[in-house]
Amino acid sequence: MSIPDETNNGNILADIAPGSVTRIHLVGVAGTGMGAFAGMLKAAGYTVTGSDENVYPPMSDMLREWGIDVYTPYAPENIERARPDLVITGNVIRRVNPEATAVRSRGLPQMSFPAAFGALIAAERHSVVIAGTHGKTTTSALMGHVLAEAGLDPTFLVGGVTLNYGGNYRLGKGPHVVVEGDEYDTAYWDKGPKFLHYRARTALLTSVEFDHADIYRDMAHYESAFEKLGGTLPADGWLGVAASYPRAVEIVRATTKARVETYAWDRDADYRGHDARFSEAGARFSIDAPSGQSVEVMLPMSGFHNLENATGVYAAARSLGLTAEAIARGFATFKGVKRRQEPRGEIGGVLVIDDFAHHPTAVRETILALRQRYPTRRLWAVFEPRSNTSRRNIHQEQYAHAFDQANVVTIRLPEPHDKVPIDQQLDVPAIVTAIAGRGIEASGHAEVTEMVPLVAEGARKGDVILVMSNGAFGGFIPSLLAALTKRFG
Repeated sequence: MSIPDETNNGNILADIAPGSVTRIHLVGVAGTGMGAFAGMLKAAGYTVTGSDENVYPPMSDMLREWGIDVYTPYAPENIERARPDLVITGNVIRRVNPEATAVRSRGLPQMSFPAAFGALIAAERHSVVIAGTHGKTTTSALMGHVLAEAGLDPTFLVGGVTLNYGGNYRLGKGPHVVVEGDEYDTAYWDKGPKFLHYRARTALLTSVEFDHADIYRDMAHYESAFEKLGGTLPADGWLGVAASYPRAVEIVRATTKARVETYAWDRDADYRGHDARFSEAGARFSIDAPSGQSVEVMLPMSGFHNLENATGVYAAARSLGLTAEAIARGFATFKGVKRRQEPRGEIGGVLVIDDFAHHPTAVRETILALRQRYPTRRLWAVFEPRSNTSRRNIHQEQYAHAFDQANVVTIRLPEPHDKVPIDQQLDVPAIVTAIAGRGIEASGHAEVTEMVPLVAEGARKGDVILVMSNGAFGGFIPSLLAALTKRFG
């Protein structure tokens, strides 16, 4: 089925039968999601090629290992070499891209990554979509692992490298597919959220707080994405929603025909998590179900936000027919996701932890999680506001209070960004002043080269250094580990 070509976008397909194509070319293949999807398609038996402007490790190594030919830079000739039956175009690709132009001029069938995933992978499976502002990657990984540990051989695609499986996708033969449902836009011709293409039959909505200020005008516009998600589920579907976000509950109850159940941490909900006991091994806690049954579980993680999301996974897994005992086994053996409270090294008694947090709620909850896990250790929070939303002053006040559980705070001043007007930029010096005014040692710095020696020389034995960024942070962590090694030997 083709969408009418009203803007000369070419032969854009809304659907395609899995057996109708053999050769697939991905434009923008080096991105985390696109690269993983390329690997999944290769494992599913397709002949797969890709192209990108630059391809660096680890994705270059992974694509090579999977036997996927990658062409650089973008050029019309790449399309001729690939000879695809279908082109999948990543959402970073603009209309003027030379390969995008070539695909249109040749009238080749093309799809967005989410539409292709929905048609080629999700259509023949029971799709479990994890959506929300916060916690999607870890929650998706936990959901996939619980199904795998229960022997259901699921397929999954998540936005981070799962430590249990050494990658961010798994192609199983079982009936379920778990996918991280991103609300970001889909392609240059489709500005709707990605998760609308994933054909959800089961879904979790973890949270709704304003994010992605580069594509959503305001909170009402942002909420409209989740309103549309609710409408995609069938009447015999199931949707779990975090009761700690009352507006999220209102949205799904007003928009979905599916059965709705709530979950929460230590508050009234259909599934209620409570009574956490934290240690360096993680958290032991209880979950009460609507039936009145209560189960105690162990999760090798910390943070009330993670425990709440795990309660949601428990609810979703129960809706899919898993026993409480099977879910508990999955929880206990979950190793987590890279860059989500990931220990990167302990040198001279200084533990360095890497985390993807960038929204102020995620920053606050991640710091609190490590305070719970390491209550007696000095906690040094190092933060880079890098995303389009975190660079803006819309969350200025929230950031000023997000670091209250840290002992020391070091924040990088955002680099100039042409999409963020000067009058909308985050005022890091003001945040530093506010943090220091509450008795916390705080500083802001423009350069990573200033921050590395500051942290390495100021660290004490027993410290936990939490590094938060949704990017590479200018190589801060490897530079810090090298500096700590040099100092402590």
